[in-house]
Amino acid sequence: MAEPKYKRILLKLSGEALMGEDLFGINRQTIEMIVDEVAGVASLGVEIGCVIGGGNIFRGVALGAAGMDRATADYMGMLATIMNALALADVMRQKGLNARVQSAINIEQVVEPYIRPKSIRYLEEGKVVIFAAGTGNPFFTTDTAAALRGSEIGAEVVLKATKVDGVYTADPKTDADARRYQRITFDEAIQKHLRIMDATALALCRDQKLPIIVFSLYKRGALRRVVMGEDEGTLVHV
Repeated sequence: MAEPKYKRILLKLSGEALMGEDLFGINRQTIEMIVDEVAGVASLGVEIGCVIGGGNIFRGVALGAAGMDRATADYMGMLATIMNALALADVMRQKGLNARVQSAINIEQVVEPYIRPKSIRYLEEGKVVIFAAGTGNPFFTTDTAAALRGSEIGAEVVLKATKVDGVYTADPKTDADARRYQRITFDEAIQKHLRIMDATALALCRDQKLPIIVFSLYKRGALRRVVMGEDEGTLVHV
């Protein structure tokens, strides 16, 4: 059987990804589908770190936070990511995956704190490590947390799961001529204002020469194809 192209990955999931068709919260079928995809890749012997957002519960930059102190809103968003991480880890456990949650904010009774050497040891033992609470600092997105944790754990690639199967020249829903970029450089992505990640996250990945692959979470088998190095999604590289 073919070997996976990547041995250690950092998977970035948005909180919204957990909602499925719902308007809020965590959709059970969707989270199970996500975990099935992750389990398929784990069975190949790939080491998986995961950063999860909190937008399905609370968005620090959204209307719900209007008039609220930005730092306070961001901390609330971080707490939302911890709730998502616990839900994700629990479904993984039910499906036979060994998962650990590490939080950048200390809540000792609930999750263990983020400790880099420990997270690397877990990965080497074949456990899935879910990094919660973003970077632990306000004003930084969970995309930046993905770039940061990916760099720290020595991931070979950041896989950004979205609703679209890659980066397009235009919105494929409204423009029939929109075509998918197979690969694009960081500089091109920044120049063309392609909203892959926020500028801080993109700059960090670029500086660390950490490639990003944007792919669709809702396309069955896409995660596996990306890990095997097949033509799936869009590769953003130096």
